[in-house]
Amino acid sequence: MNGMIPRINLQTILALTLVAALGLASAACGSRAQANKKQEAAAATPAPAAVDVTTAPAIQRDLPRFVEATGSLAADEQTDVAPIVGGRVVSVSVDLGTYVQKGQVIAQLDSGDARLRLEQAQAALAQANSAVTQAEARIGLRPGQRFDATQVAEVKAAKAAYDLAEKNLRRFEQLVESGDVSRSAFDQQRAQRDQLREQYQAMLTQANQSYAAVQTARAAAQAAQVQVQQAQKGIRDVTIYAPISGYVAERAADVGEFVSTSSKVATVARTNPLRVRIDIPEQAIATVRPGQSVSVSVSTYPDRNFAGRVARVSPSVSAQSRTLTVEAEVENGENLLKPGQFATIRVLLAQSDPAVLVPVRAVRTDQTTATARVYVIQDGVARERLVATGRQDGDLIEIKGNVAAGDLVATSNVEQLADGVPVRQ
Repeated sequence: MNGMIPRINLQTILALTLVAALGLASAACGSRAQANKKQEAAAATPAPAAVDVTTAPAIQRDLPRFVEATGSLAADEQTDVAPIVGGRVVSVSVDLGTYVQKGQVIAQLDSGDARLRLEQAQAALAQANSAVTQAEARIGLRPGQRFDATQVAEVKAAKAAYDLAEKNLRRFEQLVESGDVSRSAFDQQRAQRDQLREQYQAMLTQANQSYAAVQTARAAAQAAQVQVQQAQKGIRDVTIYAPISGYVAERAADVGEFVSTSSKVATVARTNPLRVRIDIPEQAIATVRPGQSVSVSVSTYPDRNFAGRVARVSPSVSAQSRTLTVEAEVENGENLLKPGQFATIRVLLAQSDPAVLVPVRAVRTDQTTATARVYVIQDGVARERLVATGRQDGDLIEIKGNVAAGDLVATSNVEQLADGVPVRQ
């Protein structure tokens, strides 16, 4: 018995060893098969293709601070044009949108009545001037000559006769004293002297009266001249001129229409510069003053800003809204902006803040979730960075967080990128 036990155990051991060897061989074959399957699966899945991109480094720059508000653009000056006199419109020289210079003809009224009044006034003036000439001739007064009553011919003759009689009377006084002339002859000479003096005074008075008639005639001529000037103004008034340079915002009159002095013929608006009023919060009052630069944007031109300046600041704060009214002037030399447009106005402040900026085209925005992301290129691979955007400066935009100055960001084909996608620059 003892001699048979080792033989049985040895056979058993051999059998077990054989079974184990077969199991190991089977397991090794299974592992190799699985490895082969994985390699085949990996070979069947292609590697992601590299995306061609252009890149730009993120930069750091100081961005100016500003106070932002909204308002409506308005014309710098706008006026309704009305005629000075009433009448029938015979022509209109402008239309909606026409640019006119100050003094340019806008419309013309019928001038028939005005011309008739001018002809009548001119005839009256000619008659009045003739009366002046006749009155001056009566006293020998030439045009432009200064009047002196003693220089009138009749007065001068009367004065000469009076002076002679006065001298004769002085001689008679001496002759009476010497007895060579009788007292009666002396009295006769004195009476003649007195008579000639009265004649001289009468001639002098008459000359002054004649000159008064000249002055009356001259006054009448001046009044007639005024009537001519008024009639000439009436001729000018039938022509309606532009009071300012600008664009015709409205044409209200047509040919054949009768207009009065209260009728609006057209509206002219000066659109360069434009004005805009905004309300500044009470907290920002100390930072805004006349002369500061402003930046204006409108939805019509989303990629463009228009320059201006703070022109006027209200002296008081509104008690209801606790805001300060500020008026800015905006340059509009290209006439791109229109009165009435809604605008966003930024009043630039003296201080500035550092910011990281990337090109606008580097930002990919999901419209559904309003999520913004950029792709930083590292070792030939795109790395997605979720970011918040801030102010825009031309074609650059501020990035808040997850991007540092100097990071290389993709600026093209960003819609084709995802985190980990290889890129080719």
